[in-house]
Amino acid sequence: MAEHNEFGKQGEEEAMRYLQTNGYQVLERNYRYSHSEIDLIAQKGKMIIFIEVKARSSTAFGNPEEFVSYTKIRLIKKAAEHYIFARDWHHDVRFDIIAIVRTNGELRVKHIEDAFY
Repeated sequence: MAEHNEFGKQGEEEAMRYLQTNGYQVLERNYRYSHSEIDLIAQKGKMIIFIEVKARSSTAFGNPEEFVSYTKIRLIKKAAEHYIFARDWHHDVRFDIIAIVRTNGELRVKHIEDAFY
């Protein structure tokens, strides 16, 4: 597997640890619907959070969160809508981004709540 794919998986693992440490219950990982994928789906209280994880080994070309495109957001929303209706969810939802950067061998996590609507 390519090194960037391995780092992406490592980033998702780090995001899961971060969420669990901060009181979130991770419900799904790599949830797929049609051509859409949501990296993580978590719950905190009566809120479902759909999370896009972006990991980068450097910020030389920009911060990880800047690489979430309009097309990706549209696909995440499509999958989220399917998830909500399939589970008959009637409470709040939120869309977050967890940006992870490797700096000097350490992973730095930045959690952006309500990243898009």
